[in-house]
Parts: sequence; C-alpha cells; structure tokens
Amino acid sequence: MSQAAYDRIAQSAKFRELVSQRTRLAAILSIIMLVIYFGFILLVAYAPGFLGTPISSGSVTTIGVPIGLFVIIAAFVLTGIYVAKANTTFDRLNEEVLREVE
Repeated sequence: MSQAAYDRIAQSAKFRELVSQRTRLAAILSIIMLVIYFGFILLVAYAPGFLGTPISSGSVTTIGVPIGLFVIIAAFVLTGIYVAKANTTFDRLNEEVLREVE
C-alpha cells in the first residue's frame, strides 16, 4: 500500500471511529479485569481468613476457590466479549475503511 493510501486511511472518519471504539472497549475491559484481579490479590493480602473459610461446615473447599475460579473465568469472558465485538463491529468498520481508500 502506498503512503498516500495510508494518509487517506488516517484521515478517514470511519477509521477514527474504529480506533475510538476499539480503544474505548479495550480500556473498559482492561479496567474491569484489573479491578477483578487486584481485588482478588487484595483479598489474599488483607483477608486470608475470609478466603480460607470453608464454603459449608465440614467442607474442605474454601471460599477462595470459587473466587479464584471467577477471576479466571472473568478473563475468558472478557476476552470473548472483545473477540465478538472485533469479529462484528470492528471488522465491518475495517472493511468500510478499506473500501473508501480503494
């Protein structure tokens, strides 16, 4: 692709919309994951007794296990949300940008 084509893409309103939407979604999902992760780390640091509490009397499984699983599952879910958005909205906008340039 020529430099002129890159310049036209950079000036495209659709391209700016794509970059804006993608940046906003990535920031929101990253913040959510950071809150979940660091919330878990803070629980480990400041409330180990709470995390070590059995789920029910006589149970060997503690509250920390499902919370830890939630952290892992949340990462997969947030990744899935980004991929779904990328495969629909972002791909459509990308195709529109490329059509404008051609």
